[in-house]
Amino acid sequence: MILTTPFVIILVLLFIVLFIFSRTIDKRIWVAALISLVLTPIVYFYLLYPLINIFSTYHHEKQFKAEVWKEKPAYRFEMANDLEQSDLLLGKSKSEIKAILGKPGWFSWNDTTKTNDSNYWNYNLGLKPGAFNTKQECLEITFEGGKVRLLEHYQLELEDNE
Repeated sequence: MILTTPFVIILVLLFIVLFIFSRTIDKRIWVAALISLVLTPIVYFYLLYPLINIFSTYHHEKQFKAEVWKEKPAYRFEMANDLEQSDLLLGKSKSEIKAILGKPGWFSWNDTTKTNDSNYWNYNLGLKPGAFNTKQECLEITFEGGKVRLLEHYQLELEDNE
């Protein structure tokens, strides 16, 4: 476990709240401190931490690895920012992109030709973390002259199929 400043602050605040609460049970300071000391990690890991994860949209970020991208699509969301910021794909050909990322999930619709345009490749990144999120994250790669010109991260609202 990594001790970060927010983590320590949350634990100290939680200890203080539990100490004040336990003083209503027993007025002896050493008993209240002992109860608070025992309950602080339990309350944090079994009550507070799950709530933070449910209502927070924070997610871990990973470095982009082509093998993981292809074999474990669930990790794509965590690698997307690294992929976009590294400019690894800019200037690459379609065959190079297919070798790095695999086949695209779908091609974007082109209104002028009324067909799917093979110059706009889309990859599904999965759902954004959070309890009430209904948005699917996607990555669109735009080709111009057979080379990658632009990477765009966008969200799609999931449809309710009831």
